[in-house]
Amino acid sequence: MPLRLLPFLLVVFATLTSCEPNDTLPILSKEENAEGQTVYKTIPDFAFINQDSQLVTPATFEGKAYIADFFFTSCPTICPIMAQNMRGLYEAYADEPRLAFLSHTIDPARDTVAKLKHYAINLGVEDERWHFVTGHKDSLYAIADDYFNVVVEDPTLPDGFDHSGRFVLIDPRGYIRSYCNGTRADEVEVFKNDIENLLHEMEDPSAAH
Repeated sequence: MPLRLLPFLLVVFATLTSCEPNDTLPILSKEENAEGQTVYKTIPDFAFINQDSQLVTPATFEGKAYIADFFFTSCPTICPIMAQNMRGLYEAYADEPRLAFLSHTIDPARDTVAKLKHYAINLGVEDERWHFVTGHKDSLYAIADDYFNVVVEDPTLPDGFDHSGRFVLIDPRGYIRSYCNGTRADEVEVFKNDIENLLHEMEDPSAAH
């Protein structure tokens, strides 16, 4: 190839690659029909109390994406694994103020604010990016379904509860954009790619749906 063509080819390559679209995450929220059109449901309003006795509502996450899950502090099975994997994400994005974390207890009778605070400290959570929340049992269980999580009491189980271990990624508009099995380190690693794509989308709102 003649060397005089090299600058031209480099310009062409740069132009083509700059035009390539970034991976845009789909909206995975539940759909509903409104006047003949399909619309996506956002996470409904909520009001819970976190480990610092502060009120947590959708306004807490204004302009931010967040990752939600469901747990309880005395869980002997999947919760410790989930907590370690979520902490890995929390640490990986320590310098990313646009990403927050929201962990709901499914055992509000025992998981008091003080107990949630102790749990957070033991995990090494030292800032306001990760909220461990409690509230009315009915409200916690109802909103779990909106996050595609299953939460039921089951007295036949050793810990008394059955719940899924999903991590769910919510965008600043309140839509679900991705989820993974929070007990699987390999899935959580792939989940990071979706987090990165959403953060990139937040820089360029025109890329959003």
